Formats: sequence, C-alpha cells, structure tokens
Amino acid sequence: MKKTLVVALTLAFTPVAVLAAGPELHKEGIGSKGYVWNEQAGEKIEALKLKGDAKRGKEAYEVCGACHLPSGSGRPDGTFPQLAGQHATVIIKQIADIRGGLRDNPTMYPFAVTLSDAQELADVATYIQTLCIPRDHGMGSKDPAILKHGEELYKQECTTCHGATGAGDKDKFYPVLAGQHYKYMLRQVTEIRDGKRRNANPDMVKIVKKYSDRDLDAVVTYMSTLTMPGTLCAEKGGKKK
Repeated sequence: MKKTLVVALTLAFTPVAVLAAGPELHKEGIGSKGYVWNEQAGEKIEALKLKGDAKRGKEAYEVCGACHLPSGSGRPDGTFPQLAGQHATVIIKQIADIRGGLRDNPTMYPFAVTLSDAQELADVATYIQTLCIPRDHGMGSKDPAILKHGEELYKQECTTCHGATGAGDKDKFYPVLAGQHYKYMLRQVTEIRDGKRRNANPDMVKIVKKYSDRDLDAVVTYMSTLTMPGTLCAEKGGKKK
C-alpha cells in the first residue's frame, strides 16, 4: 500500500479536533527574551546533515501535492505557497519549525507530522528543490507607480538577502522569492511586520516594521515580478529552461 493512501486513511479517521490542535510543544518565538533565529539544533540540524534522495522524496511529496499541486505551484489566491525550486534548506527549516511548534500553521501541521523522520524530511525537501518554477503565478498590481515604489524599496533593503532576482541564499536559509504568489507573500510579510510569525528573522522585522500597508503592498507587488534565469518551466515538459 502506498504511503499516500496510508496517510489519507490516517487523516480521514483522525478526529478533526486532534488535527486542529497543532503541536503539543509550543515554543516561544520572536517575542520572547533570548530568542535566537534559526537556532542550529534539533530535527532541522539532523535533516540538514543527511543526503536527501529526490526519488524517495517524490513519493513522500504526493501527500503535499493535494494542496501545493503536483507541480509545486501552489495556489495564486495565496492559500498555499509556490514551493517549486525552493532551497531545500529553507523547506527543512520551515517544516521543522512547524513540526516543533515554532511556526503556527494549523492547516499544514497534520501533514507535516506525517513525515516519519529527518531522512524523509531531507528527501522531500530535496525533491521540491528539483522542481522548476512555474511560469504563471499570482501577481500584484500592474500600476507603474506602485511597481516603481516597490522596486525602490526592494533594491534599497531586500537585495542583500534575497538577491536582485529573488534567488535567496540557501546557506543562510533565505528563501527564493522568484515565482512566489503575491497574495501569499503579502500575507507573510504583513504577519512578520505585525509580530504574528513567531519564527521570523529579527533582521527582516527591523526592515518591514516601519513599512506602511502601502509600502508592503508595493514591495510585494514588485517581488511578484521577479524571475530567476534558468529555473522556469518549459511550456509543458516540466523541465527547467
């Protein structure tokens, strides 16, 4: 029996209250004294030391595909992020944070905990990284004034970490932004600004906490236009261009 079916049956017969409860462990996040972003400990470190197997990861990803789609393209309405081409390090960190109670995501949590161990976490992250970034994704406004303002903000304060093309930095756990949905990014950046994302990077908080809603909308609108050469999908083949 495929793991996908096993997981589906497990979730189907698990009480809704249990699925919605989230992790028993609720770690103190960025608002707590002594918070260390990306602390090098726990399941995350164990998974990062392992060599991920994309073939095994593809099978494990079948469960994820129900929400994020088989292509990893997510949903333009912002409910589920675009995962394809994301750094494996970033995927490992975020899933480990959700599993460990440091990032609140009650929708994702019951699926995240189906990963059996650090090796399977490394495998699925490796597979996701191999997926090519889809050509089409949710975009922000096309208003030239908004785009110009967003570009100015991005180039002034975001390129150091995320790069001119939105490529991020796998070694520093900075995510790929290129190809990500506008609505998803806007929701996440707003939550980071407002202190609602407990595993946020304090360096990013310092930047965005001074942004107005107009500023956030503009910079995210610009971010949604970023592309990374060599990572886009071919028209139908699913291969990198």
